[in-house]
This record gives sequence, C-alpha cells and structure tokens, in this order.
Amino acid sequence: MEVINIEAHTFESMLSCFEAFSRRVEKLCGNHADKGLDNWLDNQDVCLLLNISPRTLQTLRDNGSLAFSRINHKIYYKPRDIKEIVPLVKEKRKQAMFKGKKL
Repeated sequence: MEVINIEAHTFESMLSCFEAFSRRVEKLCGNHADKGLDNWLDNQDVCLLLNISPRTLQTLRDNGSLAFSRINHKIYYKPRDIKEIVPLVKEKRKQAMFKGKKL
C-alpha cells in the first residue's frame, strides 16, 4: 500500500473544492426534486378525470393527441398535457352525442 503525504494547505483546498461541488450537486438536485412522478398521472387517473374509457385514452395516445411517458411499462401523463386535451375531449363528446353515440 502506498502512502501519500500532502500539505495541510493543499488538503484544506481540496476539501473546500469538494464541499463546493457537493453544494452545487445538492442545489441541482433540489431544482429537479419537484419533477418526480408525484405530480404525474397514470391511466386510471386520466380516465377518471376526463370520464373516458381506457380504449379512448389509448386512441388519444396513438393518434398523437396526448403526450405521455412510459417508465417500466407504465404510462404517465403530465397534468399540463391533460389540461390541454380537455377541450378536444369535450368537442368529441359533443360530436358523439350529436350522432347519438356515447363517448
């Protein structure tokens, strides 16, 4: 085993650099802490919010009307994207009712 001696001043300098690096990493992690999956919605949440079937939700995904992210075979939606799709769902519901169908 090799032993390396360094001066106390050099050690203190290295230590302050590591502490500054640690603070920067913690700050960066803190900035992105609110971007976890806590605010995201899954299929069931979206179906209940929009009062649509899972198949209708899949159609919205398939035709590109609704953005989503897939993590470990589970699909998540941002609340902002759901708010943007509400007018489209309402319009489709009106069209379906006009044709005598139920959406």
